[in-house]
Amino acid sequence: MQNSIRSFWRKASTLLTVYYAYMVEYRAELLLWVLSGTLPLILMGVWVEASRQTDLGLSSLEFVRYFLAVFLVRQFSVVWVIWEFEREIVEGRLSFRLLQPLDPGWHHFTSHLAERFARLPFALVLVALFFLLYPQAFWIPSAGSFAVFLLAVFLAFVLRFVMQYTFAMLAFWMERANAIEQFWFLFYLFLSGMIAPLEMFPPTLRAIVEWTPFPYMIHFPASLLLDTPVNLVQGFGVTLVWIGLFFGLNRWLWRKGLRRYSGMGA
Repeated sequence: MQNSIRSFWRKASTLLTVYYAYMVEYRAELLLWVLSGTLPLILMGVWVEASRQTDLGLSSLEFVRYFLAVFLVRQFSVVWVIWEFEREIVEGRLSFRLLQPLDPGWHHFTSHLAERFARLPFALVLVALFFLLYPQAFWIPSAGSFAVFLLAVFLAFVLRFVMQYTFAMLAFWMERANAIEQFWFLFYLFLSGMIAPLEMFPPTLRAIVEWTPFPYMIHFPASLLLDTPVNLVQGFGVTLVWIGLFFGLNRWLWRKGLRRYSGMGA
């Protein structure tokens, strides 16, 4: 048992080190990736102006802090595995991955995880600039809230990754599996809390949405960072259930698709 754990950590640390070095080589590209995730900060201006015109239940300061939290969560939960996996299938490069004694999914997962650490300095610089522009929005979350926030962000990333990697399995049957992701992204965009806080939703709609996976990829972690009262049991419970469901579907599609991929002579 100890040998298995030691072997797992050795492989994980090696993959993380390799992919971190690879990501750091492309610093300029990383900066562009970080800047491409500034949509929440743009939407912040829209909601702040709207809150000044009418009573929306949240103050302009609360909107500023919320969308900053959304920006941070988005930075560390963004995923692109479907485009990488689809390219491996179309170009036949998956065959080389299959020769290694390691599930190809671990390469994608660790490359994403390493990229989080590589983009961290850029994200922190943008946050510092944000507080220079909006010093009244500065706040320090409690240690407990911050610890739970880190866990929620990690699970949000895992959920987003497993979800998109599951859609990527459809590349065994179609050449444009990313079209499924683009359609799914519309639901993610509007129901995750990235466009608007869930507090703006009608109560009935919000009650329904809270049982879907979307709020737990953006709104739930952002609320924890802001010390907003949330149902921790439901939040983490629903997140873990959806991770389990997508992971099970992912493994089933992987086994089915792998037989098809081999049958195509790749």
